[in-house]
Amino acid sequence: MNWRESIKNVCRHPVFNRYTTVGVVWGLAVLAAWLLKHPNNNFIIFRNVFWHVLEQLPLYAEYPEIYHDVNHYGPSFSFIVAPFAIFPAKFGYLLWLAAMSALLFMAIRSLSFERKKILFIMWFCANELYTALSLAQFNIVIGAMLILVFVCIEKEKDVWAALLIVIGTFVKIYGIVGLAFFFFSRHKTKFILSLIGWSIVFFALPMLYSSPEYILNQYGEWLPDLIAKNAVNHFARAQNISLLGIVRKISGNPDYSDMWLIIPGLILFALPYLRIRQYAFPTFRRMFLVSVMLFVVLFSTGSESSSYIIALTGVAVWFWGVPWKRSKGDVALLIFAFILTSMSPSDLFPAFLYRPYVQPYALKALPCVLIWFKLIYEMMTRDYAAKDERVSEFSPSVHKSRDIRDNMPFY
Repeated sequence: MNWRESIKNVCRHPVFNRYTTVGVVWGLAVLAAWLLKHPNNNFIIFRNVFWHVLEQLPLYAEYPEIYHDVNHYGPSFSFIVAPFAIFPAKFGYLLWLAAMSALLFMAIRSLSFERKKILFIMWFCANELYTALSLAQFNIVIGAMLILVFVCIEKEKDVWAALLIVIGTFVKIYGIVGLAFFFFSRHKTKFILSLIGWSIVFFALPMLYSSPEYILNQYGEWLPDLIAKNAVNHFARAQNISLLGIVRKISGNPDYSDMWLIIPGLILFALPYLRIRQYAFPTFRRMFLVSVMLFVVLFSTGSESSSYIIALTGVAVWFWGVPWKRSKGDVALLIFAFILTSMSPSDLFPAFLYRPYVQPYALKALPCVLIWFKLIYEMMTRDYAAKDERVSEFSPSVHKSRDIRDNMPFY
């Protein structure tokens, strides 16, 4: 028996094919991060967003006696973090990590994949999850929310999809990319009205336990804070781990605008929308989820190592989410992403490569960049119809009296 067969046999063992097993591993990741990384500066910042709103203190000022760095989340984040902030810091921190992991676990399980593919995605992301947990980062929730927005729209639960988009936007801006799924909604008016309604609710919500004047003032301070943070991120070693960062850090040029990369990126991102006939196929729509999860990380100067729980989850969905068999080149890209993107910050990756090359030049992003470009190429050239879907599209005997438009979410 060769080594490949040995690996396959290990992977086929029942213990690795149970949600319970991967749930235990994810739970151990939560406990490890909690025990090894407490006290956690990021969580201290997060919990104090709630207390600062309650006491009507400036949200974007420095508080060196409490924590390092500065808060960059919106005033509405105080409502999200409140259930964890009211507990003692150590216990609240454990609940925070557990809740984020559980949400991502639930989100991945909600994808319309067969069991073995869901389990693969969870195993593939386990190390990256630990990286994000170690920093207590909200990126875990952003990744889960993007998946759940997509799933809700697929299941015609537009009100809940709108709620998730609004939460993500009011907390960290990133959530606004969930609007990319708008064209797949069958209830666009309902979706738009829900967005407006939930936006009003979340804009005003923190006013209930502070004051309207204070919250309006903090919203006014939020945008300048984000603009200032963007400028600081350009050459930061722990930030701008993205396509923007690769170009900026390798070139060493501080003078050009990132819009020279962002605008072409937006054009490439939007091109697959032109293939309207492909909208009918769930696998094509699913690739928009992947594109969003990669784009939001690759085209942000705020991307850090923990942001890649979003991108790596997208990579795993990309690998399994198409109706054709992946090529050896695709397998190589998947392995490349796991080694360089997921494993490079760990102690298992050679330090003589990570410290002088991977970290300073944001090369953690490189595999995801290559996969995103390949994804766009696939979305522009491949047919995403599975055999049974292609038959059903043209066969009256299969459709019987049902109109094909019933399967077309853009109608």
